[in-house]
Amino acid sequence: MIESLAPAAKAAVLAEALPYIRRFFDKTIVIKYGGNAMTDPKLKDCFARDVVLLKLVGMNPVVVHGGGPQIDELLKRVGKQGKFIQGMRVTDEETMDIVEMVLGGAVNKDIVNLINRHGGKAVGLTGQDGNFIRAQKLLMPSKDNPAEMIDLGLVGEITSIDPSIISFLDSGDFIPVIAPIGVGPDGETYNINADVVAGKLAEILGAEKLILLTNTPGVLDKAGHLLTGITPRDIDAMVGDGTLSGGMLPKIGSALDAARSGVRSVHIIDGRVEHALLLEILTDQGVGTLIKSK
Repeated sequence: MIESLAPAAKAAVLAEALPYIRRFFDKTIVIKYGGNAMTDPKLKDCFARDVVLLKLVGMNPVVVHGGGPQIDELLKRVGKQGKFIQGMRVTDEETMDIVEMVLGGAVNKDIVNLINRHGGKAVGLTGQDGNFIRAQKLLMPSKDNPAEMIDLGLVGEITSIDPSIISFLDSGDFIPVIAPIGVGPDGETYNINADVVAGKLAEILGAEKLILLTNTPGVLDKAGHLLTGITPRDIDAMVGDGTLSGGMLPKIGSALDAARSGVRSVHIIDGRVEHALLLEILTDQGVGTLIKSK
């Protein structure tokens, strides 16, 4: 812990952060918050402090959160079992009610309160607020038979995002905290994968960085070694040969889309590491995989 460092070592840490603070001043950083970092009390505290510090040194963090474990826990209480196909949650009407309750209510408010307790000014949103995330029903091609389309229920794909509400909050020094729920053309609600929302939002906002917190060290090769400094072409090859699969696919898909659409760098980092955000953004030593836009 930094409290145990000698004064000179603390000064060295701060000096190392200076060029990064200068480089990313007034830049937008979209952070997908999920995994253990959302459930472990110490990691939650570290995350909130990191986000507040990034805002205080002049960056514009935008948080998009998941809530898979919390949704699964409530589903079990009502006697339902969560089902996933190709990393995406199948969402019937009852499940959608629970998703709204958990993501738009309990989890979102918990994150907002935590950031505010550490000196930030967080504001919670869902895509329904101001209709800022528009969506339509997602039909997903089967990986075994691409001609077959899979109906996941009330799972949406994004048709448009209105960035004006995020820009307004940023300009007032607020930190947006967004639940990944979209609204359809007839007012219906859709569950949208949080990685997908974070990636699309990073594109629309012209973010400097997209950071995805995970429960893994990052992108691993078949031997389990951490990869970094990779390109979209490298990722395509790993998806093609099966190195990347399952729940990592939506994350990787969002990362690729963002990198190809102008987001300068995408980071898939280990959210189980204390202060992972600060280590990745403000130090020479990262804690995950960097995907370069080119």
